[in-house]
Amino acid sequence: MPEALSPRGIAASLTEHWSPRVIAELDQSYVKVAKVQGTIGWHSHESEDELFVVLKGCLRIDMEAGPVVLNEGDLFVVPAGTRHNPSAPDECLIMLIERKSTLHTGTVVNEKTRTLAEQLRPVPSNACSREFD
Repeated sequence: MPEALSPRGIAASLTEHWSPRVIAELDQSYVKVAKVQGTIGWHSHESEDELFVVLKGCLRIDMEAGPVVLNEGDLFVVPAGTRHNPSAPDECLIMLIERKSTLHTGTVVNEKTRTLAEQLRPVPSNACSREFD
């Protein structure tokens, strides 16, 4: 049976910061959610765009051309090849849409880098408890 997902609810249930989890697939892309706080570090994705949606909180994405600040409900696409450094002073819930080939922190590897296998770990179920007539 098809099941609706709550990206915000799933992101809120995560216990690690900067550890995205795949919640859906769309053609050749993954839909991911994450709980973030602090900064992840400068990196780029040479051949892939990266779409950010803020589900709760505020996210700043520093880029060489200047920063962009996203509030709850805002969306921003970091173009392929653009060095960027997302950060959140307070805990923030985000959704990402990126090609399946996108490496978490591009060619930069640090303590926050997550493998695709880590991102594909199961997430809590999200069943709706409401009854419909």
